[in-house]
Amino acid sequence: MTVLERFLCYAAYDTQSSEETKTTPSTEKQKVLGQALAKELNILGLADARMDENGYVYAKLPATPGREGEPCLGLIAHMDTAPSAPGKDVRPQVVRYEGGDLTLNKELGVVMELSRFPGLGKYAGQELVVTDGTTLLGADDKAGIAEIVTAAEYLLAHPELSHGPIALGFTPDEEIGQGADHFDLAAFGAAAGYTVDGGELGELNYENFNAASAKVTARGLSVHTGSAKDAMKNAASIACEFAALLPPAETPEHTQGREGFFHLCDMKGDVTEAELAYIIRDHNKERFQARKETMRRTAEFLNARYGAGTVAVEITDSYYNMLEPLRDHMDLVENARAAMRKAGVEPMEEPIRGGTDGARLTYEGLPCPNLSTGGFHFHGVYEAIPVAAMEKMVEILLNLVTMERKG
Repeated sequence: MTVLERFLCYAAYDTQSSEETKTTPSTEKQKVLGQALAKELNILGLADARMDENGYVYAKLPATPGREGEPCLGLIAHMDTAPSAPGKDVRPQVVRYEGGDLTLNKELGVVMELSRFPGLGKYAGQELVVTDGTTLLGADDKAGIAEIVTAAEYLLAHPELSHGPIALGFTPDEEIGQGADHFDLAAFGAAAGYTVDGGELGELNYENFNAASAKVTARGLSVHTGSAKDAMKNAASIACEFAALLPPAETPEHTQGREGFFHLCDMKGDVTEAELAYIIRDHNKERFQARKETMRRTAEFLNARYGAGTVAVEITDSYYNMLEPLRDHMDLVENARAAMRKAGVEPMEEPIRGGTDGARLTYEGLPCPNLSTGGFHFHGVYEAIPVAAMEKMVEILLNLVTMERKG
């Protein structure tokens, strides 16, 4: 099966994760793809292919003769798709892009406009897998899975290609920050790894945001509007005041590169009680701590104005910048660079304005930089991936896993 065929097969599965549930995985439908993957890996001939009770899929590709003593290398991707856009009834289209605007759905008038997405122009003349304009595509990260499995299939069909032991791991719930929560490092058995969960071809990431979530709760007092003067305390208005007190230029829509931000993800409430849900991001550890302190001081300011206990802030750290622990494992980065250049791809080393399972796993003892999938415009109806990029990523993975590694 080609990498394109494999990706189109995986894209048909609805695997959206959900932030609303408290289960693992967050949606049972992720297990449907997990079961299919475990079956496929068994049929291909990988060892110990299975899905565990939490929806994680694992498999092993034993070393070829003479390389059994090398440390095991892990390849990891996630099965879930983001809850930020529709993920059911995904109908991918394979189109030849000839330049200019790209119509995704003529009937609905959904067009990927070159003026809005200028990076699209460099793909003129290539085959692209795109959406029908009504759902996301799922290249994040089913393309990563397809590339890993296709590389493994190629190695099984070509035993003359020598390689050390390889572990495959496919996780649920990465998109809601829980992909590493139940990852069984001991069973996985790798000494180091790579997530294949990046963007455009050549992307190589070993730096990501420090991340936290914040829940802001404002509590008010409801009084009839006819007699509310000096008595009512409007929780919804106080919540809006909290949001207005944060730096207006430090939001995702006004930042780039290593610039951090506060992002208001959700808000709800009334006069009696209101809630704001934020994520906090910064690459720099000190600035990250300062951002959390800004949230707390804003609450203190409003409590001084409206009374103790009016505003409460709960902050939970999500993951940290993997750069610090990876400084002792830069051979992984050097190997990735070499694998890309051998395939004729120049590495693009960018800090991730987000995170991966690899960031968490790196702090838990599995050094794990991130590689590209080849896709772009993730998490929305304009998501796309070039067929040639997926094919090239399979080549890069083969280059990577056939390198000799020292313990």
